[in-house]
Amino acid sequence: MPAQTSEVVIIGAGLIGLATAWRLAADGIQVTVCDPTPGTQTSSVAAGMLAPVTEVEYGEDELLALNLASVAAWPTFAEELEALTGLPAGLNRTGTLSVAYDVDDAAAIHRLADYQRRLGLEVEELSGREARKREPLLAAGVSAGVWVPGDHSVNNRETVAALLEAVELVGVSLVRQRVTRVLTAGTAAVGVELEDGSTISSSQIVAATGPWSAKLEGIPQELRPPVRPIKGEILRLRVPEAYRPALQHTVRATARGFAVYLVPRPGGELVVGATTSELGYDTRVLAGGVFSLLRDARMVLPITDELELVECVAGLRPATPDNAPILGPSGLDGLMWATGHYRNGVLLTPITAQVIADTIRSGLPDLAKPFLASRFSSGPSHLADRSEGPGE
Repeated sequence: MPAQTSEVVIIGAGLIGLATAWRLAADGIQVTVCDPTPGTQTSSVAAGMLAPVTEVEYGEDELLALNLASVAAWPTFAEELEALTGLPAGLNRTGTLSVAYDVDDAAAIHRLADYQRRLGLEVEELSGREARKREPLLAAGVSAGVWVPGDHSVNNRETVAALLEAVELVGVSLVRQRVTRVLTAGTAAVGVELEDGSTISSSQIVAATGPWSAKLEGIPQELRPPVRPIKGEILRLRVPEAYRPALQHTVRATARGFAVYLVPRPGGELVVGATTSELGYDTRVLAGGVFSLLRDARMVLPITDELELVECVAGLRPATPDNAPILGPSGLDGLMWATGHYRNGVLLTPITAQVIADTIRSGLPDLAKPFLASRFSSGPSHLADRSEGPGE
């Protein structure tokens, strides 16, 4: 069978792979995306929070800068996507309310709010009564809150659908096959091999392979990224007409030390997440995970008991040792990484697409330089290891 060629080959058709393909092809670059099941893995499971402020961790200043740049890029990204496709991009600019259930929970969110203010981030501390005024169906036991007007959410399934339409409209070739191997010649990547044995030659390959990045064959072992899967279970509930809107804003809650988030969608869906466990590539939904999510959700939103449970699903977050993404050159000429986004994959979609497109056109932008794969091969990272945090 004849070999194919493409200026750029992108491995992986999740949000990040599709967005990168769209940006490149819109500039007239020939792009081929390879994925047997486009848009159906991690990108379709996530809750879709855009939460650079409420998810900030101590010491993650460089990651915060990247996250803030991406949340600022989301409105234009969504507008352009909708203008091209005529489909909703899913952006819901509602703000986020963090709430605490008891006194210890309140102390924790107040400490975080102090840190957020020191970073110059916009937050407003609320009493329990003030939090319930913003969200009247919250439990009477909610003792405090923090209002974050700049953290929003996205219906990521709508975004995936719009991006699939966008890449078709700009002429991206979508190959519904698994890449079995990156082909190399000397110190350069020169193409990919597909599961049917055919090949696509290319001088530039982008691996947007999420939690499967370390398993990509053909790459020297020392250049494979330290990306591992972190399992997360998520529930989708349906709010009856009589109770809508159950929530007007995304609610992130700390309930007796346990973290849970509730993300409302227009149309009555409420997304509840997420568990965090290291079980390899196991995506079974376990009873314990469903129980813990419902237990914590109903503690802060009692009406949860009366909502229809319509979906229980588990996905895999691509985590790195420092919880920051891996962007740009891989150490193998012609191969770039766009992976390791852990809990910020949806949030970082616009900026990652921009970074990879800019790198291919003119070189790695300064904003992305802290996130090169080479940071893991030269001693301890300058970013602390905090892999236990909740994801979305």
